[in-house]
Amino acid sequence: MKKEKNERKKRRLTTAFGIPVADDQNSQTAGPRGPVLMQDVHLLEKLTHFDRERIPERVVHAKGAGAYGYFEVTADVTRYTKTKFLSEVGKRTEVFLRFSTVGGERGSADAARDPRGFAIKFYTEEGNYDLAGNNTPVFFIRDPLKFPDFIHTQKRNPATNLPDPDMFWDFLSLTPESIHQVTILFSDRGTPATFRHMNGYSSHTFKWYNDTGKYFWVQYHFKTDQGIKNLTREESRRLCGEDPDHATRDLYKAIEQGDYPSWTLEMQILTPEKAKDFPWDILDITKVWPHGEVPPIKVGKLVLNRNPVNYFAEVEQAAFCPGNVVPGIAISPDKMLQARVFSYHDTHIHRLGPNYHLIPVNAPKHAPENSYQRDGLMRVDANAGGGPNYWPNSFGGFGPDPTAGEPPFELSGQAGRHPFTHPNDDFVQAGTLYRKVMSDKDRDHLIGNIVDHLGKAQKRIQLRQTALFYKADKEYGRRVAEGIGLDVNEVKRLADMSQEERAKATEK
Repeated sequence: MKKEKNERKKRRLTTAFGIPVADDQNSQTAGPRGPVLMQDVHLLEKLTHFDRERIPERVVHAKGAGAYGYFEVTADVTRYTKTKFLSEVGKRTEVFLRFSTVGGERGSADAARDPRGFAIKFYTEEGNYDLAGNNTPVFFIRDPLKFPDFIHTQKRNPATNLPDPDMFWDFLSLTPESIHQVTILFSDRGTPATFRHMNGYSSHTFKWYNDTGKYFWVQYHFKTDQGIKNLTREESRRLCGEDPDHATRDLYKAIEQGDYPSWTLEMQILTPEKAKDFPWDILDITKVWPHGEVPPIKVGKLVLNRNPVNYFAEVEQAAFCPGNVVPGIAISPDKMLQARVFSYHDTHIHRLGPNYHLIPVNAPKHAPENSYQRDGLMRVDANAGGGPNYWPNSFGGFGPDPTAGEPPFELSGQAGRHPFTHPNDDFVQAGTLYRKVMSDKDRDHLIGNIVDHLGKAQKRIQLRQTALFYKADKEYGRRVAEGIGLDVNEVKRLADMSQEERAKATEK
């Protein structure tokens, strides 16, 4: 009898404060026809919570899916890094991975032409390590001052509230460094078939350092073991209408059925000495390190094997910050990365509150949180009790660990706003991608995708953007021009101009 009573108690509906609810179908009213009584605290609690159920959506990466799994080390990398989760072959570390689109809202389609986010949280014994990457090895811009403007152009027109090809292409055509990523985006790689069938990249350069203080520049490449699969433009459009959540559904079902997706981690590693003479700026996120010059080495295996129990709690509230690095890994001077270190943490505080690190999916699982941060909205733990909230102190509080610091490296230069001046231009790698990496079919699809989208923009913007394609590869530019119906000679004339001359020649 007591057991049954306890079972009923466990299953009964209560308010948020554990008070039993007698009726969840009828509000308290003055008589059968009302009005409603203010004393109905159960009704008020439900309505006030409902009114606040939606937190601000992410400005970018709003639509996403996620899963748990593990990372297993398969090669000895201790000569490159002292980080503990990479310290021995066979070692496993729990991870949470969130996939996402970038430009669309939460209700947008998984099949939209867009880069895909590939953000991993490693729950290490030295704290959480976040690697917030994408499914492309490069990005559109290399200076963070351009980022808010770029994202505005990928969103909705402020007057019409509609996607705007003129905004989209106006910015890109005035930003030549974007040509490499634009070429990738408008290939079929811009519409991955599923989250399982795409790669993930750090894009940025990071610093690894070993226990002797020697450091290396590195880039991460997570290669899908399922094989690359992409959608054509026609397949993407069909899925956007028929099943806008197809990739989210695919990931959940695959894991639920035991078909666990996996990726092989390959690292590109450069010594500081080689980096000095490297033909490409290693901190320029619009460029790749050619594999022929820096061959990747296999380091580990990433496996996803557990679905979230609650989407909001674990996927929507998951927060990643590139500044969360553990001993053995450090931030590089990449301008975009430096800004992301600030911006990600700042946006999480805006969305989730100053104590977002206490949300279970974000909290460190295998390392204590011993900080002097106290109080604030939604501080739901013991708030460190009566311990000191300052350092230094003589009451047995937490103290810094000098061994956790990274080795210094030399920096110099005059403070100022410096333009990018590396001798290798922005068109070489995009042209190489078009000529040497893509197949005939890939090139056909690329041209068709660009013509379909760029063809909706104003002619002057079409000319300016097509001139950039022409600078990357003459055939590339010619085919786009012919597809849209532009004068190829006019495109060539613009391509021979400087960026400033081209912009002035195509002003409205």
